[in-house]
Amino acid sequence: MAEIRNYTMNFGPQHPAAHGVLRLVLELDGEVVLRADPHIGLLHRATEKLAENKTYIQSVPYMDRLDYVSMMVNEHAYVMAIEKLLQVEVPIRAQYIRVMFDEITRILNHLLWIGAHALDVGAMTMFLYAFREREDLMDCYEAVSGARLHAAYYRPGGVYRDLPDTMPQYQPSKIHNQKQTRVRNANREGSLLDFIEDFTNRFPTYVDEYETLLTDNRIWKQRLVDIGIVSPERAKALGFTGPMLRGSGVEWDLRRKQPYEVYDRIDFDIPVGVNGDCYDRYLVRMEEFRQSNRIIKQCIDWLRINPGPVITDNHKIAPPSRVDMKQNMEEMIHHFKLFTEGFHVPPGETYAAVEHPKGEFGIYLVSNGANKPYRLKIRAPGFAHLAALDEMSRGHMISDVVAIIGTQDIVFGEIDR
Repeated sequence: MAEIRNYTMNFGPQHPAAHGVLRLVLELDGEVVLRADPHIGLLHRATEKLAENKTYIQSVPYMDRLDYVSMMVNEHAYVMAIEKLLQVEVPIRAQYIRVMFDEITRILNHLLWIGAHALDVGAMTMFLYAFREREDLMDCYEAVSGARLHAAYYRPGGVYRDLPDTMPQYQPSKIHNQKQTRVRNANREGSLLDFIEDFTNRFPTYVDEYETLLTDNRIWKQRLVDIGIVSPERAKALGFTGPMLRGSGVEWDLRRKQPYEVYDRIDFDIPVGVNGDCYDRYLVRMEEFRQSNRIIKQCIDWLRINPGPVITDNHKIAPPSRVDMKQNMEEMIHHFKLFTEGFHVPPGETYAAVEHPKGEFGIYLVSNGANKPYRLKIRAPGFAHLAALDEMSRGHMISDVVAIIGTQDIVFGEIDR
């Protein structure tokens, strides 16, 4: 009699729903998953090792390339770790700017997540909607840093520069005439803050559109409800953080529990799930859209009426202004020393963590007094989530594995660092 055996199948690394170069070896009984074995290492870029050979400030742009959907939040944890060891005071205006851009980044991250998650499950429209909004927020990134993705905007001691007073404008072209261009530039007439405020006024309506498409959609619920259930106890034991943990009903958010920057001055709610399934994690992130929008509005109101410095005036850590540098020999020396040798960080070790869109993103930094880290360890939220993929997908169908990868919001740059 023929022997019936389970068979194994490679899911990825080139699968469109693998969200990067994930190689997932599935052991299957028909279409039912008995075991899922994630293989990583196909992207490995040795960020932690490279940091040991770069000055502290040279490693800031490497942080953007970890989770390349949440660029500024990665930078935030890194510069906070440096500031802890240096004991540098960050100007209050810079703290508000950081919080505002953290929340802009959270919206950017969740937009890509909802677009890709819905696309994986079979809803094409969501992807196009999400990228429409991402364009506006990418323009905010570009206005402050000059880059749409890898910003390198946060610096030890503050941020690179203050918010610009003007927004880049569209120019007439073969496709858009003068009149059409004027309409496109309607919300770009003022400052960056005006542009962001216009976005925050429009954005709740867009979130309503997403919810109209998905929240009560019969197919969406059939694909997500009761899929990948994780109990609160298991979520904590597996090292879940962020929406993955809150979706299981655990109210844990570093912005509230271990406040950093000015989060303790800002009013917002922490959405929490009930069932710990894919659908609850979806609902948690949708509410996070609204809460981030609320935080951004509060930051705009404060920044409008409170001018001030945006980076420390200690020129051993932050460069002097270009004008001073070109007129004063001492400032010139500071500038030259900072960008050739960098600054020396006192010996010691520290851990700084932020509430990243995907969970707790932490930097463990060891200094031996040199101008480069002795050791850098990155605590990436997605790494712990991917480790739980086996447990979450057992007993589900192959198609459910796609939904579970989507709900984990995996970006491979941080996992395979």
